Amino acid sequence: MDGILPLWKEKGMTSHDCVFKLRKILGMKRVGHTGTLDPSVEGVLPICLGQATKVAEYVTDSGKEYVATVSIGRATETEDADGEVVQVDDSIKILTREQILQAHSKLTGEIIQIPPMYSAVKVNGKRLYEYARKGIEVERPIRKVHIHEIELLDDRELFEGEEIQFNIRVRCGKGTYIRTLSVQIGEILGYPAHMASLVRTSSGKFRQQDCLTLGKVQELKDNGNLSSYVRPLEDALTEFTFEELDDELYDKIINGQVLPKHPSLECQERVVFTKDLKAVAVYCNHPEKKGLMKPEKMFPFNR
Repeated sequence: MDGILPLWKEKGMTSHDCVFKLRKILGMKRVGHTGTLDPSVEGVLPICLGQATKVAEYVTDSGKEYVATVSIGRATETEDADGEVVQVDDSIKILTREQILQAHSKLTGEIIQIPPMYSAVKVNGKRLYEYARKGIEVERPIRKVHIHEIELLDDRELFEGEEIQFNIRVRCGKGTYIRTLSVQIGEILGYPAHMASLVRTSSGKFRQQDCLTLGKVQELKDNGNLSSYVRPLEDALTEFTFEELDDELYDKIINGQVLPKHPSLECQERVVFTKDLKAVAVYCNHPEKKGLMKPEKMFPFNR
């Protein structure tokens, strides 16, 4: 079985748990997820099967959409609801809709984030959460991320109370920490904050309505109907240009030859070459030889 299975990861499971269970359900080893979701987070987790594991990085790097609950008034060790509370402001707060929208506006576009200590980012070969669990504070890498849109999912004009919560929808690029974004919103508003809950509603072109739970996957597998829900690996490549090959060029591409650069690579990083609309290879600009292109991924058995 080759392709992409849009999975709905349920709360209480790690992304690795999902891969482990699917390997048992499907009876196959080549199963890989496309980006870690914390156990307390539910949502879209595309799973790559067989030859489609080669395109997992493209899904991981694609845009995501989340619905999060921002909680103003308390900060936690992990920046989400699972961590120990480290700062509290129990004053009565009054925030206007306009203040919140202005905070969102300041955090839209390219912004700077520092990953939380309780995260999987590696520093000197170790995950940050490994340092955090030992109480070791290390310098964290500053990263640039892109926030396409923050939408306030609340009709109120005035937000009042010791702890104020509101829901937001975030469309963002790769590497964004929504819990850190929640803290940043609180900082602009002048209060400690954390992310109270999070749901990933889309990953690349895979959306919530496309997904199956592990229970449903088992049911469909038992009934012999699962294959119709597995999406082709081409669905992970839709942000790139597709070029259909003639027989002569097909023979060169299928052998992974370095070739003169395709015109599509003048304005984008990659081009997908297809035969009978099936992906054969992903090519990119050659890093050392100007005017040439080289294969980045090959799919010789995608027929």
